[in-house]
Amino acid sequence: MLLAGIALNREIHRQNGKTDVQTQVFEEITDALARGRRGEPGGMRPNEFSLRKLFTSTVANGYEALQMLDPRNEVEATEAVDSSFFSKITGQIIYSQIHQAYENEAFVFSRLIPNVPTPFLDGEKIPGMTRIGDEAETVGEGQQYPEAGFSDEYTETPRTDKRGLIVSVTREAIFSDRTGLILGRASEVGEWLGLNKEKRLIDVAIGATNNYKRNGTASNTYQTSTPWINDQSNELVDWNDIEASWLLLRGMTDPNTGEPIMIMGSNVVVAPAKAFTASRLLSATEVRHTTNTNTQTLSSNPVAGLGISLDNSELFRSRVESQLSVSAANSKLYWLHGDFRKAFAYMEAFPLTTAQAPTNATLAFDRDIVARYKASERGVAAVKDPRYVIRNKN
Repeated sequence: MLLAGIALNREIHRQNGKTDVQTQVFEEITDALARGRRGEPGGMRPNEFSLRKLFTSTVANGYEALQMLDPRNEVEATEAVDSSFFSKITGQIIYSQIHQAYENEAFVFSRLIPNVPTPFLDGEKIPGMTRIGDEAETVGEGQQYPEAGFSDEYTETPRTDKRGLIVSVTREAIFSDRTGLILGRASEVGEWLGLNKEKRLIDVAIGATNNYKRNGTASNTYQTSTPWINDQSNELVDWNDIEASWLLLRGMTDPNTGEPIMIMGSNVVVAPAKAFTASRLLSATEVRHTTNTNTQTLSSNPVAGLGISLDNSELFRSRVESQLSVSAANSKLYWLHGDFRKAFAYMEAFPLTTAQAPTNATLAFDRDIVARYKASERGVAAVKDPRYVIRNKN
């Protein structure tokens, strides 16, 4: 239905030369694809389009122009084919496919750790002020209020890196209507860019990459002694192990005031080998305590109301094994617990972006490439405050 509308609008455009028709069609397709990504009514998926039909609907004299793309056709074109509108719409389809793969729900840490925009490509020095602390005093009538003291502090983030890949549309792909092939390439671009980001986030979260730097001093994310303790031997077996991690997290204090840091909800990420154990512990309705005399005491699940969300990731386990040099057996026992939004950030110089290459006669002649699209993003995974996360292991 939408392609039929495109064909009609193309014919109107051919007759009266109005460019606003193309703009309207482009906006409608862009909106439909966006709704499709969100699963909303009226949305369209990239695989609902046909490269062949799209070409004939958006290029002037599309059917004749399509014959000129036939690899078996030796007839020379009598005039240049304007495929700019086709390339523009195809770019939106590819953009939608790349984003869908890039935002894969399986990328656990990409969902849990927020993107923080930054204009600084070489890293950012984030200024801040130390917390005042509880310095409130009783003020007598007519007396001077005490002055709250501040001291400068800052956290440095590492340099951002740019990553990207290119998708090309050939004349064979259009003529043979190999839409699936092009969308497959686009999915791979999005998936590999998303996977690369997920790996970098995991490496920071597990302590394989240590880039925490406060007030000019670099520190490893996980410590077993002062100035903070957030690394412990604590295999996840029963609710007591969750309590041990929870108490260690709740015992963290602000480095300037000595006051406990404020944590409401928290995340737990485990390897798949512990996914069922963790789910059972967090969702149990009751806990039974048995004494040496076989006396049983029943109580509600003590961890049920802690606001803990659970995720599992095989990639997390794999990175623990490969990046921390841990055995496969022991890597299954690692689990993280904390407020990931406060502990980590993905410093994003620019988000996932697609760009269309200008028409290139050399590529079209030498390689039969009709259109090219580039997807890229620039950012870096960073530690904001390691006091908000606990690393547990065997």
